[in-house]
Amino acid sequence: MNSLFKAGAFAAIAGLTAPMALARDGGVLSQKTLSLELANQLASGAIAACAEIDQNAVVAVVDRGGNLVALQRGDNVGPHNTVAAQRKAFTSLSTKSKSGALGQRAADDPASRNLNTVSELLLLGGGVPVTVDGETIGAVGVAGAGGSANDEACAVQAIENVGL
Repeated sequence: MNSLFKAGAFAAIAGLTAPMALARDGGVLSQKTLSLELANQLASGAIAACAEIDQNAVVAVVDRGGNLVALQRGDNVGPHNTVAAQRKAFTSLSTKSKSGALGQRAADDPASRNLNTVSELLLLGGGVPVTVDGETIGAVGVAGAGGSANDEACAVQAIENVGL
């Protein structure tokens, strides 16, 4: 039995796409992601949402690959918040969940407690995924707005204000 036949048989058994189907489209994926324009709208929107509650913050927006697309920093925000905002956005994107909810799960679920050992993740509220048609296309991270609840509220409002 040749290896192509074995792979095709395995794919059929597993309910996966057969190798011939992959050959037809070349295995190329078509995926939505954030544009620079949308990332800037989200960042500006989160800064404005924080200003409405008399808070300054740092806002980071990442695309579906975790790449930083936009970063805005309010006046007089502590420098550690820049890294925190980026890590919150990355955490939210990577887990497709709000970073605060992930932190709560890590605190409540013994099987998830080790999530806090993954250095790239920040299990504090303020990271919110950006989804379109059920697909996560990026995330917004906010830090420095006077606590995780404020951070998350600013991110959620920015996402809602652009209609997502």
